[in-house]
Amino acid sequence: MTRSYPFSATFNFRDVGGYPGLDGRTVRWRRLFRSDSLHRLDASDEAAFRALGVKSVIDLRRPHEITRDGRVPEHFGLDYHHIHPEHAEWEDTPFEGSGLTNARWMADRYRDMAETGAAGWAEALTLIAEESAAPVVVHCVAGKDRTGITVALTLGLLGVSDDDIIADYALSTEASARFSAHVKSTWAGSGAYPTPFFGSEPETIATFLAELRAKHGSIESYALHAGLTPAAISAMRTHLLT
Repeated sequence: MTRSYPFSATFNFRDVGGYPGLDGRTVRWRRLFRSDSLHRLDASDEAAFRALGVKSVIDLRRPHEITRDGRVPEHFGLDYHHIHPEHAEWEDTPFEGSGLTNARWMADRYRDMAETGAAGWAEALTLIAEESAAPVVVHCVAGKDRTGITVALTLGLLGVSDDDIIADYALSTEASARFSAHVKSTWAGSGAYPTPFFGSEPETIATFLAELRAKHGSIESYALHAGLTPAAISAMRTHLLT
């Protein structure tokens, strides 16, 4: 099966299937995809995208990001869900001069998002758990941070090992380099973004998972705390594992 899809208009479109999960089962292919923003999809990618059978899109971007860039084209006929996990603007927490490594600074941002945006993560996970919504694409701007948290939580609930979750997260590294080049050439003022914005270091997600468990006990406990129901977790495991 195909892991990465090199659409001409996206940088980081991937299938998260194939990983070993609970009870000897495996995450199903072509049920959950992750991506950077889909607003750039155009006619040259439409046939290949439609061939995936995608039904639903979860857009995790801030409202002003959608206003700035637009959303997945409406004529694609997808069920579109804008879910915004509340979180502080990262630009308000300077990296330069913090004395932190890239990975530590990013893990702190992920930790904060997990707490302030808990209701949003629960809403996104609930939709992913609905078999009738699948196949689903979840995306943000670069497809590595808000999307990375969502996918890490989903894979964790499916019993995927941390090693595989971390490896999946790190696959964004190559895509991040292409995305960084795109941003720097097209976004006014993009030079102000600190270097961690464009990284996908394994240590970031490893630290996030470890600290989430230290606070909540497990990924499942965090998800329940956020508002995901036991029934939704069971449904997720039923239709996303084979």
